[in-house]
Amino acid sequence: MFKWRVTQLMVVCIAVLLGGCAQQSGRFQLKDLAKSDVDLIVDLHRQAVFSELMELNAKLYRLNPVQLTKNAGQSTEARWRALQASQGRAFEFGELAGARSIDAMRMAFDENYRGDRVFALTAGLYGMLDEAYGYKDEFYLLDSVDGQKLYNSARNIEVMVWLLRSKKDAQGLPLLYSDSMSSDVVNLSFERLFGKLIAHQDMMSLIMQGQTQRAVNTVAHGLVSMTFIPL
Repeated sequence: MFKWRVTQLMVVCIAVLLGGCAQQSGRFQLKDLAKSDVDLIVDLHRQAVFSELMELNAKLYRLNPVQLTKNAGQSTEARWRALQASQGRAFEFGELAGARSIDAMRMAFDENYRGDRVFALTAGLYGMLDEAYGYKDEFYLLDSVDGQKLYNSARNIEVMVWLLRSKKDAQGLPLLYSDSMSSDVVNLSFERLFGKLIAHQDMMSLIMQGQTQRAVNTVAHGLVSMTFIPL
């Protein structure tokens, strides 16, 4: 049953990938010879995840503009470029005191933190997701992705969503806004974006379990105590 589900997911992913390729130049690249179908799927999901993270970065700054003013002369685009430039194992920033991955995410929800909370959160997410994909932006035959890290990263995103909803300052206001109300209609655009991020990580975890024949630990995850867990 499990293998059948994985096969279904792979077929769907390959179909999406081929559809996307048909809209591109159609030119074959020599490096594609060194890629399996699973490698192409991992590439596709990683690209989608970081594209959605870029969208999340922009949306959070639009809803929390005061955070951007904490660093003079910065723009939403400049903040994102800084993340891209620092990708990899050495990913860290002085303004975050060297914190990275889930440590930077925790900083965003620390009531005593006076820096740019949006940057702390997105930098933490960026570093965590980069780690989940083994610090690679493209995958080949000999590459492998850890299904447990992918699964844990999905659970950490769920914890982040809960913290965004629940963490308040001394005045009872959210530390970071991720929802807005207009004419009694809730803006669900963030919910859809969070759902996409979680779905990508869970689907990739399931695919990698089928590929490596290694099951993940689904019991001891962060939602038990609503805290981030190491990858």
